[in-house]
Amino acid sequence: MANIVQYVIVNKEIITKLGWPLGAVIAQCCHATTAVAHVFKEDTDVHTYFGDIDNMHKVVLEIGTEDELRKLSQDLTTNDIKHKLWIEQPENIATCIALKPYEKDAVKKFTKKYKMLK
Repeated sequence: MANIVQYVIVNKEIITKLGWPLGAVIAQCCHATTAVAHVFKEDTDVHTYFGDIDNMHKVVLEIGTEDELRKLSQDLTTNDIKHKLWIEQPENIATCIALKPYEKDAVKKFTKKYKMLK
């Protein structure tokens, strides 16, 4: 599956400031990855990614604040990087971004500065 990876970037504030439990954070990532896969289901990279389900590669990163997450979403949109910014309702909190599966090098400049979620 030639370096195709799906990145998820989590708003760390939902853990540190709001105290959301691990299960709720994981659910946010699941919502976003499911939504982005559905929205871009006709995309070639998405087909390739799901063509070998047992070898999917996801990377879950963290970003410091909701404002930073929203800014990243704007930057991704400006650069035509397909993604889903998940907004949890009814709280209206931006919890995470899931990029559609991409070749790693195609999105590296947008993901390289973030650390793995801890």
